[in-house]
Amino acid sequence: MARLADYFVLVAFGPHPRGSGEGQGHILQRFPEKDWEDNPFPQGIELFCQPSGWQLCPERNPPTFFVAVLTDINSERHYCACLTFWEPAEPTQEVVCAEDATEQEEEADEGGPAQLSPATPGPPGQLFAPKTLVLVSRLDHAEVFRNSLGLIYTIHVEGLNVGLENVIGNLLTCIIPLAGGSQLDSVEDGVRTISLGAGDRQVIQTPLADSLPISRCSVALLFRQLGITNVLSLFCAALTEHKVLFLSRSYQRLSDACRGLLALLFPLRYSFTYVPILPAQLLEVLSTPTPFIIGVNAAFQAETQELLDVIVADLDGGTVTVPECVHIPPLPEPLQSQTHSVLSMVLDPELELADLAFPPPSTNASSLKMQDKELRAVFLRLFAQLLQGYRWCLHMVRIHPEPVIRFHKAAFLGQRGLVEDDFLMKVLEGMAFAGFVSERGVPYRATDLFDELVAHEVARMRADENHPQRVLRHVKELAEQLYKNENPYPAVAMHKVQRPGEASHLRRVPRPFPRLDDGMVQWIVDQATAKMQGAPPAVKAERRTTVPSGPPMTAILERSGGLHGNSARRLEVVRNCISYVFEGKMLEAKKLLPAVLRALKGRAARRCLTQELHLHVQQNRAVLDHQQFDFVVRMMNCCLQDCTSLDEHGIAAALLPLVTAFCRKLSPGVTQFAYSCVQEHVVWSTPQFWEAMFYGDVQTHIRALYLEPAEDGDHVQVGELSAREDERSALDVASEQRRLWPTLSREKQQELVQKEESTVFSQAIHYANRMSYLLLPLDSSKSRLLRERAGLGDLESASNSLVTSSMAGSVAESYDTESGFEDAETCDVAGAVVRFINRFVDKVCTESGVTSDHLKGLHVMVPDIVQMHIETLEAVHRESKRLPPIQKPKLLRPRLLPDEECVLDGLRVYLLPDGREGGAGGTGGGPALLPAEGAVFLTTYRVIFTGMPTDPLVGEQVVVRSFPVAALTKEKRISVQTPVDQLLQDGLQLRSCTFQLLKMAFDEEVGSDSAELFRKQLHKLRYPPDIRGTFAFTLGSAHTPGRPPRTTKDKGPSLRTLSRNIVKNAKKTLGRQYVTRKKYNPPSWEHRGQPPPEDQEDEISVLEELEPSTLTPSSALKPSDRMTMSSLVERACCRDYQRLGLGTLSSSLSRAKSEPFRISPVNRMYAICRSYPGLLIVPQSVQDNALQRVSRCYRQNRFPVVCWRSGRSRAVLLRSGGLHGKGVVGLFKAQNAPSPGQSQADSGSLEQEKYLQAVVSSMPRYADASGRNTLSGFSSAHVGSHVPSPRARVTTLSNPMAASASRWTAPRGKLGSVRASGRSGGLGADVGSRLAGRDMLGPPQANGAPPDPGFLRPQRAALYIIGDKAQLKGVRPDPLQQWELVPIEVFEARQVKASFKKLLKACVPGCPFPEPSPVSFLRSLEDSEWLIQIHKLLQVSVLVVELLDSGSSVLVSLEDGWDITTQVVSLVQLLSDPFYRTLEGFRLLVEKEWLSFGHRFSHRGAHTLAGQGSGFTPVFLQFLDCVHQVHLQFPMEFEFSPFYLKFLGYHHASRRFRTFLLDSDYERIELGLLYEEKGERRGAQACRSVWEYMDRLSKRTPVFYNYMYAPEDTEVLRPYSNVSNLKVWDFYTEETLAEGPPYDWELAQGPPEPPEEERPDGGAPQSRRRVVWPCYDSRPRAQPDAISRLLEELQRLEAELGRPAERWKDTWDRVKAAQRLEGRPDGRGTPSSLLASSVPHHRRSLGVYLQEGPVGSTLSLSLDSDQSSGSTASSSRQAARRSTSTLYSQFQTAESENRSYEGTLYKKGAFMKPWKARWFVLDKTKHQLRYYDHRVDTECKGVIDLAEVEAVAPGTPTLGAPKTVDEKAFFDVKTTRRVYNFCAQDVPSAQQWVDQIQSCLSDA
Repeated sequence: MARLADYFVLVAFGPHPRGSGEGQGHILQRFPEKDWEDNPFPQGIELFCQPSGWQLCPERNPPTFFVAVLTDINSERHYCACLTFWEPAEPTQEVVCAEDATEQEEEADEGGPAQLSPATPGPPGQLFAPKTLVLVSRLDHAEVFRNSLGLIYTIHVEGLNVGLENVIGNLLTCIIPLAGGSQLDSVEDGVRTISLGAGDRQVIQTPLADSLPISRCSVALLFRQLGITNVLSLFCAALTEHKVLFLSRSYQRLSDACRGLLALLFPLRYSFTYVPILPAQLLEVLSTPTPFIIGVNAAFQAETQELLDVIVADLDGGTVTVPECVHIPPLPEPLQSQTHSVLSMVLDPELELADLAFPPPSTNASSLKMQDKELRAVFLRLFAQLLQGYRWCLHMVRIHPEPVIRFHKAAFLGQRGLVEDDFLMKVLEGMAFAGFVSERGVPYRATDLFDELVAHEVARMRADENHPQRVLRHVKELAEQLYKNENPYPAVAMHKVQRPGEASHLRRVPRPFPRLDDGMVQWIVDQATAKMQGAPPAVKAERRTTVPSGPPMTAILERSGGLHGNSARRLEVVRNCISYVFEGKMLEAKKLLPAVLRALKGRAARRCLTQELHLHVQQNRAVLDHQQFDFVVRMMNCCLQDCTSLDEHGIAAALLPLVTAFCRKLSPGVTQFAYSCVQEHVVWSTPQFWEAMFYGDVQTHIRALYLEPAEDGDHVQVGELSAREDERSALDVASEQRRLWPTLSREKQQELVQKEESTVFSQAIHYANRMSYLLLPLDSSKSRLLRERAGLGDLESASNSLVTSSMAGSVAESYDTESGFEDAETCDVAGAVVRFINRFVDKVCTESGVTSDHLKGLHVMVPDIVQMHIETLEAVHRESKRLPPIQKPKLLRPRLLPDEECVLDGLRVYLLPDGREGGAGGTGGGPALLPAEGAVFLTTYRVIFTGMPTDPLVGEQVVVRSFPVAALTKEKRISVQTPVDQLLQDGLQLRSCTFQLLKMAFDEEVGSDSAELFRKQLHKLRYPPDIRGTFAFTLGSAHTPGRPPRTTKDKGPSLRTLSRNIVKNAKKTLGRQYVTRKKYNPPSWEHRGQPPPEDQEDEISVLEELEPSTLTPSSALKPSDRMTMSSLVERACCRDYQRLGLGTLSSSLSRAKSEPFRISPVNRMYAICRSYPGLLIVPQSVQDNALQRVSRCYRQNRFPVVCWRSGRSRAVLLRSGGLHGKGVVGLFKAQNAPSPGQSQADSGSLEQEKYLQAVVSSMPRYADASGRNTLSGFSSAHVGSHVPSPRARVTTLSNPMAASASRWTAPRGKLGSVRASGRSGGLGADVGSRLAGRDMLGPPQANGAPPDPGFLRPQRAALYIIGDKAQLKGVRPDPLQQWELVPIEVFEARQVKASFKKLLKACVPGCPFPEPSPVSFLRSLEDSEWLIQIHKLLQVSVLVVELLDSGSSVLVSLEDGWDITTQVVSLVQLLSDPFYRTLEGFRLLVEKEWLSFGHRFSHRGAHTLAGQGSGFTPVFLQFLDCVHQVHLQFPMEFEFSPFYLKFLGYHHASRRFRTFLLDSDYERIELGLLYEEKGERRGAQACRSVWEYMDRLSKRTPVFYNYMYAPEDTEVLRPYSNVSNLKVWDFYTEETLAEGPPYDWELAQGPPEPPEEERPDGGAPQSRRRVVWPCYDSRPRAQPDAISRLLEELQRLEAELGRPAERWKDTWDRVKAAQRLEGRPDGRGTPSSLLASSVPHHRRSLGVYLQEGPVGSTLSLSLDSDQSSGSTASSSRQAARRSTSTLYSQFQTAESENRSYEGTLYKKGAFMKPWKARWFVLDKTKHQLRYYDHRVDTECKGVIDLAEVEAVAPGTPTLGAPKTVDEKAFFDVKTTRRVYNFCAQDVPSAQQWVDQIQSCLSDA
């Protein structure tokens, strides 16, 4: 029983003590005066009566009522019912507020409590003060309070003749039952009728179950105000401990909303701050850091704006605002969606019927009270589903004297399948759930609706899931029960309470509320109290029962068993493997092991493993031999490696007893247990895991304690115990014990408590031991444990949470950096473990009530336990070292090159998968070749791994992966699990720029010192101190690496010393800005701030077959020496200049003026520019002495020189470094400028201008009148994409948008930066607009546009200077000059480097992608921006090609002139000149542009120690990639094969050859490399030059030759450059694990396969078919193309016949010649027909027109350029634009496939020819109209190209036309060449033909 009301308080308005405008509440009276003992008077009631502040009002407001809730220090809630009414203010009150009455009025309007009706003002100037009646109670009977206070107010207002004191006295003495109508004996006890003595009667119904909350209508109202989604998010927010704030203008609404939200949370109780109505003075409470549910008047909304982490629910506006920083986890699916749909069915029953054609008569919606209960029922069901089976995860830690219960969170989450679920995780960790466990975990207590539901109804809810009506029925049943709980006796709910009359508050009350007689009220209260004390306590015993546990839990959402669907088979495999191990059938077990390890990824298999092992322990088979031990440990490790730190599935828990059971004998007295081999798992260092394990074990023992038969002290036999185990759970036992507890004697109780306590204590000792087993490493000198384990690294932190991995990382680093002594580390480990165990012991013992003496004893024991264990381990460690090593596979020796030597012999390692799928048996199929077990070797040239796959099912495949040491780009230490033992081992990850990655884990036998030695040696080989230390120099040590300069007499000692000085100075002044040799010495490349990279590959010219030149470096620099000149003439560049007709040396000496250019030997001593070749092409008119001055204006002195001339347009291509910055130019200007007022101040020195003028004037100046405008070809070259979609191309070709985009009238946007020259914006603007700024990334605008008339201006600059946008800022050419600047944005070398790094990571990730898919590869490829750079290069190159082709010369002047300039210039020459597309020409191109013109191979490849910091920058590789892209698009234009490019790409970084070493010819001469092989033909000695090596190789094999080579003589290539047209080079992605990279030919060719032979028994020859695996076998070798195969076959046959084998090239040339003569192959058997069929119709170029004939002739034509193309082709070739049809001829040979429309038409022949009926075919795909003799004819008689059609018009009959046909059936097709006359059979068909042709034209 309880008091209905504890206190009655009268609070009135009083002045504020500090005299401010606001008033404050004063308690006038309170009853009783004394506090009740059990319930002190709550403080701060005055604030809560008027939450908005106490203010006077200008008018009399109607009375208001609301209930505020106060929570006291013991978390008890006090309900304060407040009824407020207004009385005229007393004079003292008015004086207070008179000062600012106006302000008061405004405030009262805004902030006062809700004014229900417009109040009538009193006399003018009259103010009204609020007065509040307050009832304080611990019961929540709001209606009774409203009625009672209303009665008191009514008595006062209406002046009823009833004593107020009596009423209040009665109210305070009213006693009502707490709860449980059904549990009381009669209705009268459950329903209390009270009267307060004023002729009133009220019925109070107490709820049946005290635990269920009372909600009245609050939940339904909450949903009405906010809607389903908002309430659900508030529900989740409250459960996951977020801050929730309600806003409303009504206080009653605020109380209701808060009450409703709390009711939804049942059965969890909200335990944080709960203030449904917060007074204005306490608003700062909102910034508390703890969670809360608070309501605030909407008037104070502004004050809540700056709260950053509060979820605000506006009840009046119906919105919920969640701040950005707050994440509310949603309910787990499918519960979220199910709850949502059930709620909508309850709230809106009409929704289901809304779409029905014949809706039933409208059903009556439930009343609000009933709807409220239905909504609560939905949430009750939700909790039952969420927490289903929670009782199975309770651990009974103690039963007596009070139950101690713990909840096993991890097991609950694991078994529900919600490990990842954020919501449930947070709920289980929250305070509310902790309260739930302590309150509802008790096994013997009163039960309520929720207990019934969660125990018995879960199966029903499962079954109903998909039946909405059944769900609704269940909800209604639950709602009935909830309703009945609140209103047990609805029949007797009658109230009779007087109310004041209407508008009574407006009447003048004769007097204010009277002061009550204290004594009288107190007397009534005392009387009642005395009576109560006399009466016996009416305590009803609770009906307590055992709480039902319900069915065991199931996963919330049955996951589809797709991944481990065939788990029964898997479990069978696991069981078999274990039985083989224990039966000693090791071979069988070894075969199954990989399958078992794979199966153990599944939960079922892991559980099965633990059960099987458990059985073997029970059968006393725990002592194993070494091999068995090894197998068991491996399987355990595999199980544990997927365990999270919480061990949700109990795998680690099940293994814990096993790892302390399985052992092996190492020697007499020394046993090694399995725990010493499974420590490397994060679960062992997680305190929560150990706590859960401990509590679980304690529960088992406590249960056993009470299950023991009393008379028998010994433990029951295991069998009996397990038999009984099924019957009674620990909770049942505990429940029984709690029931009996009161009946036991005091001594018996004491005895039980003691027994339980000692059980817990003994378990604590046991666990201290267990923990030391698993936390102390076997080798305690290694503190790896501390490093690797997150949990132990930071044991000092008091939190129990697992330390984050970042912390662990920092701990690890600190350990690496300290070099403490071993002992220090040992005791460190011990100390950390002792602290960890002590903290654990403290926590569990205090929670489970162990006595403090026992706890102290434990603290003393722990260090001893740890120390003893360390001593035991030392012996084990010592003995385990002596074990004979397990038989490991024999190390396979790698094959080495002739001069390659082994530096470090094999270190045993495991090669791990690196994210590329192929090796791991990914999507490409094939076996899992990786991980492989083998050894890594370090040689002078390569790092090589050789080994075998660890998966025994793969068979005896050898896995080889290697890369050149020089290609190493990154090396990092890693810690990885070895694939076999699952042990954590140190490893190394080596990444190379040849796209190989070695991710290795060292075997445990490899000591850390060996691994360190490997790293050091590798580093030494990768970065030799000097270039002479590289493999290319050291191999074949016939020559000593560093030859001293010869001491023979020299003719020019001065020059020799000079050359020496140059080098000496260069080396000395690495850090200085300039080499100060002479006054004007150019800023050499040292001033870039990097040491001179001395280590790029040498450049060896092999082609010189002259006399052995006896040049030493010094004589090479001697000007007068003719030998020097001839040597220079022999250089690649000079031979190329002569080929291009750019002058010979003789002409330059005799100064023949006819030549516009000459070869100048001005740089033969490398004095002007050290990075240029010795001989340069300059304009004839420029003197050598002027060049010196010109060179100063350019970076690195790289002044403009000619490198190529177009044979047709005679335009020249020049290259130079970029212009110097302003400062340097200004410096030189000061010396040269005759007068300061020069107009060319911006564009460098006068000399530079003169030089450019000379370049311009030495070109043939002719204006092209033929209409070949600059970008005409460009438009057709860039068309469309390289996708064989014929449709796409046509559209692009005549795209009207593109046409409009190509009008270059004014540059737009960024393009304005292009400075057009004084001539009105000729080409400069258009070129700029193509290339400036952003447009570099977009598709070139001019693509596909027909030439714009405004674009064909005759004026065109004679020279375009392509420069860096940043550099050319402010450089404004003179209007009269003949050149024009084209600023473009280029990327820098560092961007290339960064992009390449990302490309490497994309192609060889290093670790597997989370979900390997093509998308992740493509995404990372895109992020690298590599293809974007390729696109830019190709785009600029195509632009330059266009300009050159149109007769303008181009100077490429970018960066320092040796990176991007070289790329662009080389590409331009390759695209423009077919010679460079031959094997010889490409070599010449690389030697000339890359080697002679000083691309810094050593610097960019970081070849020496000096270049280590700068890293690898693959500028040359990027150029090769561009060539590869062009090769893909024009496969018939290149004499070399794609393999040739890959070969160069590999060896330019490998340092095997000297070709690509060093940075310039000057450096190569310095080292004596350039001319040394002149006569020293060293027979079979190793090749020094890559060219020589490739020459020799290509004589033997056609591997570098492209069979499809069939060039067009005048072909200029214009490749598509859009990123969509570019392909990833397979050089980056392919690999051959059978033999390593295939670019070291001697190694890659492997042993030859034995030929097919007859079997000796005369049977059929054995089949030589074999499986070819992707990524393992070299596919070109395993499946050579047909031509290579035939050539091999020929050689084999010749060898059999004993004839000398003919060279493959001669055979090939003969075959081609024969085929040319035949003109048409016979289509059978001969190599020529094979050759023909191997040519794809893929000629993306101008000159190939496949003939419209049968297949054979088409092919034969396409093979050779000598044969004339068909008539159509030759005629259309004259047209500047290529005809569209030719674009598509590559896709189809037989025309029959694309017939868009066909039929018979009469066609008038040529002049004087008759009309003939033909079968016409309109082909929209090829854009042609073809005609045949008749319908079935395959030979096409002619083609009308629709691209040439100008109009289709009605025609007139001419002579000889068919007579019977209507005139309107004639029509003409007018093309650019002639008019075709047609006639259809009738008018409709004529109309149809015209329409079809028209539509075809408009489509295009």
